[in-house]
Amino acid sequence: MVGFRRWAGAAAGWGIVAGWWMPRGPLTSTQALCSVALSAAVGALAGWLSRSRWSMAAAPAVFVAAVEVLRLRVDGPSVDAPHASAFGLIALVTGRGLHGLLSVLPMALAAAYGAGFARRRRDGLNGVRGSGRGRDGGRRGWRYARRAATGVLTAALLALTVAVAVPARTPPAGPRGIAELTRIAANGHRLGVLIRGADRTAPVLLFVPGTPGGSELGAARRYLGQLERRFVVVTLDRRGGGSSYPALDPAATMTLDNAVADVVAVTEALRRRFHQEKIYLLGHSGGSLLGVLAVQRRPELYRAYIGAGQAVDLRAGDRLCYADVLAWARATGRSGLVRRLTALGPPPYRDVYAYEPIMLHENEVYDYDHTADPGGAHDPFGSFGAPESTLLQKAHTLTAVLDTWDALYPRMQDVDLRRDVPRLDVPVYFVQGAHEMRCLAALFTPWYDQLRAPVKELTVAPAGGHRAIFEQPRILAEVLDRALTRAARG
Repeated sequence: MVGFRRWAGAAAGWGIVAGWWMPRGPLTSTQALCSVALSAAVGALAGWLSRSRWSMAAAPAVFVAAVEVLRLRVDGPSVDAPHASAFGLIALVTGRGLHGLLSVLPMALAAAYGAGFARRRRDGLNGVRGSGRGRDGGRRGWRYARRAATGVLTAALLALTVAVAVPARTPPAGPRGIAELTRIAANGHRLGVLIRGADRTAPVLLFVPGTPGGSELGAARRYLGQLERRFVVVTLDRRGGGSSYPALDPAATMTLDNAVADVVAVTEALRRRFHQEKIYLLGHSGGSLLGVLAVQRRPELYRAYIGAGQAVDLRAGDRLCYADVLAWARATGRSGLVRRLTALGPPPYRDVYAYEPIMLHENEVYDYDHTADPGGAHDPFGSFGAPESTLLQKAHTLTAVLDTWDALYPRMQDVDLRRDVPRLDVPVYFVQGAHEMRCLAALFTPWYDQLRAPVKELTVAPAGGHRAIFEQPRILAEVLDRALTRAARG
């Protein structure tokens, strides 16, 4: 009984610490390595004290129960009850499933080794050389099979641990350049950024990406390299996305106002670091909404604003998208999708799961010819293998989107730039794809027509869609060259 209390207390204690420290599971390499090491230590202790293979299940069960209790204080698909949908399966596998690989598996394996060592030590002290059960060929074969399986799983866990420990990196940018992955303090959080440029004294361009919880570090380096010749390009992982996923909590503070404040705080930090009075701001998709509001709030910080895939009114845009997906589903005979959309009704919705049928099919609805994009820049996951993200960040690609979207997107529904931002006090440039989704393009045009600014310019990328700046980066580079030239003229 004393031994049980010790190992059960250790498992529960580690579960409480883990649930408080990383309720969404290990999100950084440090957390992952600590999870593997401490879970293995607790499992070995349980196996040693119990001398029973049952500790392989009992110790993880106590640990998981403690973690789940602590998870009750946070919200989001990765920690809520499993949801019967494609997004729900993703959240379960990359949330609890990944946590299990880095905690439950090492605990169970270590418990097996601990129990085996304890039994052999006991038999050695008692002068017993082997169990009589070993004479039974069937049982002996089963024992060897268990040991082989344990060995294979241990080797796989060690390989996973090594892979998780590999840091993110970015290629060098030349002798006078800058190429680094770092973090910037913003409103009590540390947000990840990729900084690249051929000349560290060049003007600074801050790129704010789109999807809540998404990351464009790899895409920015892969497709926007031309910009590095004229700018120090800083690509932000917004709070909740990519390397900034650990900054998501407390999710209750994920508001539109705080997201805009993060952009301003990062801007201030870049001005100080690079000794520049003003910087350029590039916003894409959902990030373009934050970009416009940041420029409106603090125009003195920016030389120009560049919008791409510009968002204007999320509520109205989502309703257009809903109507288009529903019409497409009816026209193509997708009766199940029609029933689901009809039951949901038009957005906005309260959680990310309700947006699932729209998000899964909008690319099909708004599809176009991609032959001018052989590199796959139109695909938001086209740079999934980029070294700018760790293995854990790659594994959490969709989990971060689900958790952050669920927390932030419903709180962004009341903004309408047509009403809220009739003018901007800096030069503004827009790069829009000729094949932009109707739910965005139809709202951008009236806002652009009425917008007042010192300079206002619209460039259309003829072969591009929503990700036109990645599909045709040369056009974006030309627009930014014009912005630089105008700024130099004063």
